Amino acid sequence: MAAPDRRGEHGLVLGASIGGLLTARVLSDHFDRVTVVERDVLPTGPEHRKGVPQDRHPHVLQPGGAQAIDGLLPGILDELEAAGSVVLSEDYSRFHFDVGGHILAKSGPPKEPMTFYLQTRPFLESHIRRRVRKLPNVTLLDGHVVADLAATDGGAVTGARVIGPGGDDAVIPADLVVDAMGRAGRTPAFLARHGFGQPAEEKVVARVTYSAQLVYWPIDTLPVVVVGVDATPERPIGVSLLPQENSTAMFWLGGMVGHQPPSRFPAMVACAERFAPPDVIAALRIADPIGPTHQHRMPAARWRRYDRMKAFPEGLLAVGDAISVFNPTYGQGMSVAALQALALQRCLGKSGPALARRFFRAAAKPTATAWMLAAAGDLAYPEAAGHRDLQVKLSHRLEKPLLTASETDIEVYSRVLKVSAFVDRPSSLLSPGFLLRIVYGVLRASRDGPRERPSSSRDHQPGSPRPRTSGRAAVPEASGRQHVGVGRDVRR
Repeated sequence: MAAPDRRGEHGLVLGASIGGLLTARVLSDHFDRVTVVERDVLPTGPEHRKGVPQDRHPHVLQPGGAQAIDGLLPGILDELEAAGSVVLSEDYSRFHFDVGGHILAKSGPPKEPMTFYLQTRPFLESHIRRRVRKLPNVTLLDGHVVADLAATDGGAVTGARVIGPGGDDAVIPADLVVDAMGRAGRTPAFLARHGFGQPAEEKVVARVTYSAQLVYWPIDTLPVVVVGVDATPERPIGVSLLPQENSTAMFWLGGMVGHQPPSRFPAMVACAERFAPPDVIAALRIADPIGPTHQHRMPAARWRRYDRMKAFPEGLLAVGDAISVFNPTYGQGMSVAALQALALQRCLGKSGPALARRFFRAAAKPTATAWMLAAAGDLAYPEAAGHRDLQVKLSHRLEKPLLTASETDIEVYSRVLKVSAFVDRPSSLLSPGFLLRIVYGVLRASRDGPRERPSSSRDHQPGSPRPRTSGRAAVPEASGRQHVGVGRDVRR
């Protein structure tokens, strides 16, 4: 007798991204067999892939996303640590965070510190891929191109047309097809061609350009192990330095609204010298670069609102970047994809019709949290294009007092970080106790006067301009602004 949560004989995932691999893991519990089709020839180890050009840049796995992945692949966080990932507790005495001109308190860990797992994207993806390969009913079909979706005359999806390495063309039938191909996904064109229309889109055009250089960087050589200096409208280039696996670190510059950071390592260090701590700059000047510098552009963030469509074809879902693409500055994409996979697991575990409607509504909750925070950050720039709704305006109003309080009370900023890390709900930022803590912090700052800013590498030079700053709350893992999110609770 079939299991009550069995959904069919064959599940088909298009794309071996992190979202696609985690989706395959979920489908393996509900289908007799699962196939993942990928255009790239997949490496056996932590190597870069042509189909993921951004994988040479920082990829932050937020604590909420890490726990989601470990729930789907039990023990993988221990495996990452054993293989060399940096496991870092939330301890602000070891962080340097300059958020919109506010140096956050270096008072040690908060009462309930989170744990971060830091590693490069190829390293993380290779471990997930290795675990998924071991699933007995999952097959990774690499080196194959997805040409189109297969469907009935009524638009129900029945599989995908795939072209093999030799040019052979065949339809792979499936009971459920999941589009995990990101921006190259086939879903929007299919919907239009079969009369379903197009989903509404939310879009923010911030024109981000970022440069990254991997360096040899033993984590214990400096007292500061993570650096994050955010970009601001007055100085739209920020810097971050993140430890990675096996005694390396990712040095990263991000430019907003068309501002382009340098693309060579010495010039990157010279640019960061204007606003990064002197000891970090001194260490970077003698650090050994690993490979060339890489630059990538991200014109706009986009959220396809499949959750608002009146009709959607049976037999089809989309996950990850096929739903939403974020400004990479905020380190949200992998964690959102993992939480969407968890949402799919819950939906498949319950019987009932309208799987697509139930899944897209569930997937919208973590997506909305990320979008709320990232859109508010991007739209702080007058040059950025997007809808500035009441929620964005309230976020902008709240962030300056919040950051002022964070200069002396790290529990304030830690609460914001827990929301952006998908650990706490956005509604926690509006609790009376938290708001009262902000008020106390602002009153304390007013009583004590402005805090002295630590010197940057160029502060001692006569005539060196001191950039103006404004209140921006940033993800400490990167250099962009992560605004305080206010409004509806999107994780109920």
